[in-house]
Amino acid sequence: MYLLTIRDGLQTRHIGPYGSPKQAADDLDRLLAQFGERSRWQIHALESPEMVLTPKAEPMERRKLMATAA
Repeated sequence: MYLLTIRDGLQTRHIGPYGSPKQAADDLDRLLAQFGERSRWQIHALESPEMVLTPKAEPMERRKLMATAA
């Protein structure tokens, strides 16, 4: 799932969820008409808490460096 974030001055809007980044981008053109021309936007992928909380395996490069240093 994806979330569209539009910031215009001090106002921040979170719109979604969308099934794909393309769907969010399609809505973006219509939504930007409601905001100022200096507004900023981002499309974020939503992550589940389980994905964030589970420890990730160390990258192979780091393991190699640690093995050589020992």
